Amino acid sequence: MPEGHTIHRLARRHARLLAGQRVAADSPQGRFEDGARLLDGRVLESTDAWGKHLFHRYDDLWLHVHLGLYGKFRDGSLPAPEPRGALRLRLVGEESWLELRGPTACEVMTDAERRVVLARLGPDPLRRRPDVDAFVDRVRRSRAPIGRMLMDQAVIAGVGNVYRAEVLFRQRLSPFLPGREVEEAQVLAVWDDLVGLLRAGVRAGRIVTTRPKDRERPSGRPRRVDAHYVYGRADLPCRICGTPVQDALVAARRLFWCPVCQA
Repeated sequence: MPEGHTIHRLARRHARLLAGQRVAADSPQGRFEDGARLLDGRVLESTDAWGKHLFHRYDDLWLHVHLGLYGKFRDGSLPAPEPRGALRLRLVGEESWLELRGPTACEVMTDAERRVVLARLGPDPLRRRPDVDAFVDRVRRSRAPIGRMLMDQAVIAGVGNVYRAEVLFRQRLSPFLPGREVEEAQVLAVWDDLVGLLRAGVRAGRIVTTRPKDRERPSGRPRRVDAHYVYGRADLPCRICGTPVQDALVAARRLFWCPVCQA
């Protein structure tokens, strides 16, 4: 599932391609026909992202998209290709087009309905002036394991399975430690680290969490094999201590951790 950095990159890209333009909207698949009709001929005024939720603003209406596990955007320069397959939404501007396939959510909503969606979400480390205190308070008041809480979008928005595993390793925190037992300074350190990692993800378009000195090849562009400390590395040696990385199902997703570094 795309994590927060991907959604913020998409918001910026869509703004560059279509903002300020009157767009033609249709739903070749037919499942978003009514929504596309509401947007067709309107001007895309701006785009926004909060966690894993993407928004386009059209005057008093918002297009809301959550990609989920299978959703994907594609774009290009005109002329647009002939629609093929399960194409949920197509937007065509003056010089560019974009397509959406397979999202979990694709809907048109009012300002009030958008506020309801945002009210369910925790602070997003990539937004300006996020409510860091709300994140700290939710973690410190809970008996739930920190590894479960980081996947709860009501606690913190935009963090997914990769960032969860990697930030806990970088902060040497056991994913099974109850939130209320994590020191406030440690919770703040997790937040600050996520801010840096997510911003780097927006810039690079990929998740790289390792420091150069911990990679097999410390110089040059990080290879995929060097990108992570523990994520996807079950049974491989920890980059720091050499202990085999473990994995388990936590919050419906595979969690990876080092049993020594994160004891």
